[in-house]
Amino acid sequence: MRLPRRHPLLVPVALCALAVLAARPTGAAETRRDGGDPGISAQVARLYEDAAVATQQYEKGRQEAEVQRARAQRFEALLVRERQAIAVMHEDLGRIARTQYRSGGDLPLTAQIILAGSPEELMRGQQVFSQANLAVNNSIEKSRRAERRLAKDEARAAAAWQSLEKRKVELAGLKTDIEQKLEEARLRLQGQADASVAAGACRGAVRLDQPPTQVVGAWVAPVEAYELSAGFGSGGSRWANRHTGQDFAVPIGTPVRSVGAGRVVKVSCGGPFGIEIVVEHLGGYYTQYAHLAAVTVDQGDQVTPGQWIGQSGTSGNSTGPHLHFEVRVTPELGSATDPVPWLAERGIPLG
Repeated sequence: MRLPRRHPLLVPVALCALAVLAARPTGAAETRRDGGDPGISAQVARLYEDAAVATQQYEKGRQEAEVQRARAQRFEALLVRERQAIAVMHEDLGRIARTQYRSGGDLPLTAQIILAGSPEELMRGQQVFSQANLAVNNSIEKSRRAERRLAKDEARAAAAWQSLEKRKVELAGLKTDIEQKLEEARLRLQGQADASVAAGACRGAVRLDQPPTQVVGAWVAPVEAYELSAGFGSGGSRWANRHTGQDFAVPIGTPVRSVGAGRVVKVSCGGPFGIEIVVEHLGGYYTQYAHLAAVTVDQGDQVTPGQWIGQSGTSGNSTGPHLHFEVRVTPELGSATDPVPWLAERGIPLG
């Protein structure tokens, strides 16, 4: 079962992961801190930092490109109007020339004197001829000015589009670089998690400075942005029995939140769930967060609604990055209840 609805991501994954990875580890009850090379953690932190800076540059460049696109489009619209105006001028020149021809403007002055019936008629003809010549000359000069302006604006428009295309190429390269950095960082983060699971010992909590949360109720969803995947009770070859929780499809490194206030009663880094956390809540319920890439709390810690307790991953028996979330009546496997109606009863509908 897979529901396509997505929720807006309020905190970028790259920046969240950077905060987690750059924080200083502390000791954890019943855990070890020697499950990986600390140099790799520092390198991952630097990669996430680079990715965060590149993301800011990409966003700034994207906005600049949109401004440049609007400028180029304004130039194009101006060119269309100028071409239309020049076409009208050319039509006026043709009309003036035809009128002058019909009025005898092409006759030499001697012929006009001979054919004129009186001096007054000759003077009127000369006046009309002069006015026509002036109109023609003015129109020709106006047309030439417009054509010079058109040529200049065409060059500006061409330069604007060339600049835009160049910027698009730069942004595409920057985006590719971001994706490569993020992928490398996530792989390194997951590699540390896999090493911890293989050793059966956690590296310890990575403390982080969580941004101010906007949680107003007593309960929240375990991740802020997600796509629901396997649901409670699902069957298939992936599980020996029915699926015991609700899966949230999220990228590696996504911050995982405690759904409510409680106490961390288990932090484990071995077995089919990989890296997992179990939190005890008031009322006799427990929530489990499994297949993590890192933990940010220790066993015995008190947690609040929305507090970051780990990072999602794909540790243990997992077919891809996701958070496995369970609601239990005991801290142990086998006592799970459907998380979707349980959260809905607490004002947190999913899907």
